Amino acid sequence: MHITIVAGTRPNFVKVSPIIHAIKDYEKKYQVGLEYTLVHTGQHYDDKMSGSFFTDLNIPQPDVNLNVGSCSHSEQTAKIMVAFEKHLLENRTDCVLVVGDVNSTMACAVVTKKFNLKLVHVEGGLRSLDRSMPEEINRLLTDSVTDYFFTTSQEADENLLKEGIEKERIFLVGNVMIDSLVKSLEKTRFPNVLEGENLKNYFLLTLHRPSNVDDAVKLNTFLKTIDEAAGEAKVVFPVHPRTESKITNKGDYQNILFIPPLPYLEFLDMMKKSVGVVTDSGGIQEETTFLKIPCVTLRENTERPETIHIGTNELIGENLNLLTTSIEKISIGEWKKGSIPNFWDGKASNRIVSKLVELLS
Repeated sequence: MHITIVAGTRPNFVKVSPIIHAIKDYEKKYQVGLEYTLVHTGQHYDDKMSGSFFTDLNIPQPDVNLNVGSCSHSEQTAKIMVAFEKHLLENRTDCVLVVGDVNSTMACAVVTKKFNLKLVHVEGGLRSLDRSMPEEINRLLTDSVTDYFFTTSQEADENLLKEGIEKERIFLVGNVMIDSLVKSLEKTRFPNVLEGENLKNYFLLTLHRPSNVDDAVKLNTFLKTIDEAAGEAKVVFPVHPRTESKITNKGDYQNILFIPPLPYLEFLDMMKKSVGVVTDSGGIQEETTFLKIPCVTLRENTERPETIHIGTNELIGENLNLLTTSIEKISIGEWKKGSIPNFWDGKASNRIVSKLVELLS
């Protein structure tokens, strides 16, 4: 049995890593021929995704790199489809496994079904119901051609059922992102860039969505509000260069520490030791829920509602008053406690591999 696994971005590799280790463990335990090929589309590439990135997360180097690179959504999607089609023409496989909701996920899903191969979507069924998000379009298109869905929550199952997907093709297995987190918790390290800083009480801030960072006035208004609401606490903000260019004057902020983007293990160390997180990231909503860290999300919607209903996350949109009161509540320990969703136990990948063997045998 052969499985082709697709990854295109850094978060994709964090998600496929535990699946690959589960394949190896299953093959060793049951003495079966279970092979895989890891295909990197090259959708995202930077120096931080070489060397230490793979070592820190125990992620295997890709077997194939399609080297597509960064470009517009349409051009990138087209390049991925052409390159992946060539790969499938030259390499036999029994199924293709895609994760998440990036352009690589959708593009390779379409090519897979043009070849009439079985398609597996890990994190199927996530919906924000906001079609202005490119990720939402990728989710809808990928799930429209998927054969087997491995889901993170009951909400995702219900979304698929409402869209007419047969229950027999949906499997609630848990969250592979949490699998990686669980395996990495004991390996985290304090960032070198913050050596010498007295960080006994701090918030962690991440902002990357264009709707929040492309408008310099809006971004700096967010930062001013966060800076003032933090009081005596520091705010650690790993800033992407694209976002940094929109920050008018770093000297205007008393509490915010602007630092470069952090490697995964360093970022995770900052997250697990923080008093709370302010973010617009989907994955961080999940990780903070597992860690039971208060999370304030600067979005109007989320494809991960379980982090709100069950976990420690709250949506506040662009409401500056809510942003201030949320930070103040966290500071005085009045944030909701939250709990961990079912099957977010670090074993989702084992469930996926066991079910895949059953389905494809």
